[in-house]
Amino acid sequence: MCGIVGYIGKQDAKEILINGLKRLEYRGYDSAGIALLNDKEIIIKKSVGKVQNLENKITDIEDEFSLGIAHTRWATHGEPTEINAHPHLDCTSKIAVVHNGIIENFNILKKYLIEKGHKFLSETDTEVFAHLIESNYKGDFLEAVLLSLKECVGSFAFAIVHKDHPDTIIAAKKGSPMVVGIGNGENYLASDVNAITSFTNNIIYVNEEEVVILKKDSYKFVSFQNQKLEKQVVQIEADLQNIEMSNFPHYMLKEIFEQPHTISNAVRGRLNFEEANVRLDGLYAVVDKIKKAKNYILAGCGTSWHAALIGEYLFNNFVRTNVKVEYASEMRYKNTYIDDSTICFFISQSGETADTIAALREAKRREATCLGVCNVVNSTIARETSSGVYLHAGPEIGVASTKAFTSQVSVLTLISMFIGRLIGRVSFEEAYNTLKELSLLPEKVEKILHNSTFIENIAEQFYKANNALFLGRGINYPVALEGALKLKEISYIHAEGYPAAEMKHGPIALIDENMPVFVIATKDFLYDKVINNIKEVKARRGKVIAIANEDDKEIQKSVDHVIYVPNTIPVLAPILNIIPLQLFAYYVAVRRGLDVDKPRNLAKSVTVE
Repeated sequence: MCGIVGYIGKQDAKEILINGLKRLEYRGYDSAGIALLNDKEIIIKKSVGKVQNLENKITDIEDEFSLGIAHTRWATHGEPTEINAHPHLDCTSKIAVVHNGIIENFNILKKYLIEKGHKFLSETDTEVFAHLIESNYKGDFLEAVLLSLKECVGSFAFAIVHKDHPDTIIAAKKGSPMVVGIGNGENYLASDVNAITSFTNNIIYVNEEEVVILKKDSYKFVSFQNQKLEKQVVQIEADLQNIEMSNFPHYMLKEIFEQPHTISNAVRGRLNFEEANVRLDGLYAVVDKIKKAKNYILAGCGTSWHAALIGEYLFNNFVRTNVKVEYASEMRYKNTYIDDSTICFFISQSGETADTIAALREAKRREATCLGVCNVVNSTIARETSSGVYLHAGPEIGVASTKAFTSQVSVLTLISMFIGRLIGRVSFEEAYNTLKELSLLPEKVEKILHNSTFIENIAEQFYKANNALFLGRGINYPVALEGALKLKEISYIHAEGYPAAEMKHGPIALIDENMPVFVIATKDFLYDKVINNIKEVKARRGKVIAIANEDDKEIQKSVDHVIYVPNTIPVLAPILNIIPLQLFAYYVAVRRGLDVDKPRNLAKSVTVE
């Protein structure tokens, strides 16, 4: 969950490291810190809060440092304080460590080290690793790191510097993401390519249980067992415009307004109207397994789980076979039936979600065919699955996912249609009509976005609410869940999503004249039942905001506010219906004076269990 960046080369490290931290701040912003090293000294600076606070703190450092590591933190062990901020030092103050992940046996190691006379300053698990290296150090920096890694249990990425070795950064990965950037007389290290793409597009992905030794003119990879490894340099194309805010006040609003473009990217080149079919190059390799599949599992966490729930409806509609949705965080601990006739789709924007990766590895152990639905090329899930489908949504920086969600649902529509056509469950006519409507979605999303001022005015009326309900039925029930999640993530208003019919089985007790209730009431076979649910809310004096089709004028008589969306076929309605809810959550949070892109206690990519 935390962000690591490192630099060694011919430039002043300070600016490079701060720049990298700012691009990694979505991974955590409880605190930040930096270690700068030259042949004379090692300097540590830390601050609580955002990277800007750290940047302000290092302005008085006049000397140039050609080597450094830095960190932005999402707290797991210990509160966000300067003492708990990384980097952490050993007793000699010669060894500095930054860390993303969790050392699960840190308490045992800490007790052992204290008995040996080591003194700890922080509450973190990370500090243990600095002291372990100190304990194992006999003059060989790499050997001390390798010996220390053998003693650690958990998921981690480390970057380490040593005052006696001012020409070297050592980094190690087990379970947490890490990349190396190769430059000319300089090298980089980061948790995410976004941190370093403004400096180099030559990237090496660090794999499981690998250690890298960086010098300014060279790099070397070894395994945890100190076996030399050959690595491939990959050239990536960086679109820096995608990771800038342009003229938008927040990344989240920019990403909401990018959705016509990102939905178009998700389907571009994949719609074959002549054959009423879908082209998905990433699934052709597993066509034989798809034909023999008896069970499908869709797994994800948070917003990706909501996309998976919509995917279940899509699979039921087009594939018409056994499909189950799993919280990835629970899947690995359940006795879920998985065998070699099971196909599992693992859905993750970042491709680095720790719980989803763990579920993937468990499914592979049980011989399932594992496929990825990811946004980040060469992410861990993309590399560890047999194949899969990329979203092509571009970098998503805002912590609350928006464009990735609609891209995930778009891609799951393509996948379910691909499989349905492959096994003969979908007719030419049904497939053609679905693909045609899918191709029209970008312009329909654009139409909703043009109505954003109207949605902002509704937000103005409800931004002081303490609670909110979101109701939907059928394929729109997951939209209600996602709408509630967006509101609670960034506005801190307690919000819950329910199947509309379940409201009368308990939640109806909460409704009064102060309760805003969002009801997704676009036209499908459940429309009349949803209208009855609206009447139940109004009978308790609840304030109803309906999401309805633009030709539905009758609904105005039954609700307090209507947000109209264009018509589409019912299976694609979630992609349109979520847009007003994303905008409402955004405008409420802004009106409440909150930091939309960096909500408290959250980070973009959850890389710890």
